[in-house]
Amino acid sequence: MWAIVPAAGRGARFAASAQGSAPKQYAPLLGATVLEWSLRALLAEPRVHAVVVALAHDDVEWPKVQVKLDSAKIQTTLGGVSRQDSVMNGLETLAPQAAADDWVLVHDAARPCLNAADLGALLDAIGAGETGLQAAAPSVGGAVLAAPIVDTVKRELGDHVATVDRQGLWRALTPQVFAFAQLRHALKEAASAGIAVTDEAQAVERMGLRPMLVQGSPFNVKITRAADLALASDILKMTQEMPMRVGQGFDVHAFGEGDHVMLGGVRIAHPKGVVAHSDGDVVIHALCDAVLGALGEGDIGRHFPDSDPQYRGADSRVFLRAVAARMQAAGLKLINADVTVLAEAPRIAAHRGAMTANLAADLGVRAQLINVKATTTERLGFIGRGEGLAALASVLLGS
Repeated sequence: MWAIVPAAGRGARFAASAQGSAPKQYAPLLGATVLEWSLRALLAEPRVHAVVVALAHDDVEWPKVQVKLDSAKIQTTLGGVSRQDSVMNGLETLAPQAAADDWVLVHDAARPCLNAADLGALLDAIGAGETGLQAAAPSVGGAVLAAPIVDTVKRELGDHVATVDRQGLWRALTPQVFAFAQLRHALKEAASAGIAVTDEAQAVERMGLRPMLVQGSPFNVKITRAADLALASDILKMTQEMPMRVGQGFDVHAFGEGDHVMLGGVRIAHPKGVVAHSDGDVVIHALCDAVLGALGEGDIGRHFPDSDPQYRGADSRVFLRAVAARMQAAGLKLINADVTVLAEAPRIAAHRGAMTANLAADLGVRAQLINVKATTTERLGFIGRGEGLAALASVLLGS
């Protein structure tokens, strides 16, 4: 089983409604791009051996997407002027690998809401087994995911409007699946006849074949205009298993010369300072580590190393804002954070409100979602001896 995703289009209607933004397949959607979402179900389906993505010759966005997807299944080819040109180029790329009767899926680059159940039902309908390959020539003209039309349909006829009988009417979705040689021949015939087909099924139908209609979700929407992004976002939030991520962090600093410590971005008077490369704010450092841990992105030392002179004496709130930006770029937000300061002194009760406000502002959340508390070690250990202080932080991130 092979797949082709034509992704070379410019999306004129989308560009007009989005006031000249990037092509719709690269529009941001819940921490990823539309194209990333459109590819995920195909890449996750074990019966799909390779996915060929047809790209515009001047595409500069794809390398970033490919790095994020990090899948050995992905191949690329140069797209064409039209959708059917891009699909044909994808077929030519597959020609050395695919047999005549291998199944080939074609999926829109701007359909981000395809779910695994619908894809599985489509493949089951054509009898694709565990390997996804077809041993004999298919006896059907392929299959198309489709949704029955449930609204009343009107046709404008010059000076009047007529109601169309909706019985037997369906909306064609993608993926659509056909035998390799069957689809290749049908698209070549359409091109020779000067016919621009609007989907692959139309080309196959011209050959006298009848693709099966496999009922799919009406939520498998296509991004056409900028407003469709909000609809797709709501659908994905409703239908996808969105991640919940837990992280924890710890930081410790020894006391040294000075007259204050920084905790949660608040300067607190104290007979000693801390020994640190930056401002030594253990609360923020622990919180940064917790968020980075939940993201699976290492720790604060990896992103802001103490070997870098630009961070000498740095305000740790700068670190926290940078970490918050990474969290938001991943499509996640802080559900809550719990921070504990471990110190015999200074006392933080009078400063807790200011600390919480700083942390909430930098993380872009309400202050009620952040809890800051303190405890001593009952004069045990280096903290009990007044040699330093530490902080623990735990966070929950969600979509």
